[in-house]
Amino acid sequence: MRAYFTFLAALTLTPCALAQEPPAVKVAPLAEIAIHPERDASAQVVSLNESRIAAEIAGRLEVMAVEVGQRIERGALVARLDCRDHRLSRERAAAALAAAQARQTLAEQQLRRGRELRAQGFLSEEALAARVTEVAVLSADASQAGAQLASAARTVDKCVVRAPFSAIVRERLGQVGELAAPGTPLAVLVDAERIEVSAQVQAKDAPSLERAAQVSFLGPGGARPLALERISPAIDLQTRTMDARLRFAGPAAAPGAAGRIVWRDSDPHVPPELVVRRAGRLGVFVEDAGVVRFHALPEAQEGRPARADLPPGARLVVKGQLALKDGQRLR
Repeated sequence: MRAYFTFLAALTLTPCALAQEPPAVKVAPLAEIAIHPERDASAQVVSLNESRIAAEIAGRLEVMAVEVGQRIERGALVARLDCRDHRLSRERAAAALAAAQARQTLAEQQLRRGRELRAQGFLSEEALAARVTEVAVLSADASQAGAQLASAARTVDKCVVRAPFSAIVRERLGQVGELAAPGTPLAVLVDAERIEVSAQVQAKDAPSLERAAQVSFLGPGGARPLALERISPAIDLQTRTMDARLRFAGPAAAPGAAGRIVWRDSDPHVPPELVVRRAGRLGVFVEDAGVVRFHALPEAQEGRPARADLPPGARLVVKGQLALKDGQRLR
């Protein structure tokens, strides 16, 4: 009878003893299981200069040298205005300068002669002072005439309108024979060299973009490598995004092209199947000397890779984590 109770007690205790055994799990270093998810943001190729080239003087339009879609170099002829009236003004200014210089030369000769006569006592002090004043006045007149000639010459130069940069002609606004006034737009030019990519990046993704080793623009013509220039610290009130500016590391896409920028997050992330919930928080179990500790991941979301703020050598539980408890010993 005693043997029967002993056997029954053994059958009763065995399951309890087995239940207290440390669970068996599988662990792996974070460096081996980490993934780097791909990020993306909508983007558009923009030119830093899109200028409405206008006439600076009044004149009849003689030549329009550009057409829509044409690519032109810096300094290329855009338009030419009728410049005959302005050339006549320049010639008048040149003649006025020559006359002023002649009067100044004569006055300077008379001043030198007056000083000789004054030294000999044949000229009064007042007469000499008058000649000095006359030289100063005529010198100022010559300077004024020189400034007028320079202004007239500059006006003549404005009869020819040239491209301020290497550009693509977006619009041709001027028509041959029209009378252009100062400020009349003649053409719209898009800078073909100073091109950037403007991307609207979520605020939470901005630090990841700054640390990304490689960024690409996906648009017409395939993928093109980019280099980050800057990220605006201001956040758009409507879209809650930040404006990132990037430049092409190779041949640039056409201004106005739309696409996306893509990059891989440089921070290690744990796969979503390793993330568990404990005490209302999401995190992973980390093994340390045979004991597991629950490590919360503040940015974790269910079903998505979570950024892991752990060293690469941290040993994460990759199998059997669903039944674990914080501080539990393993075998």
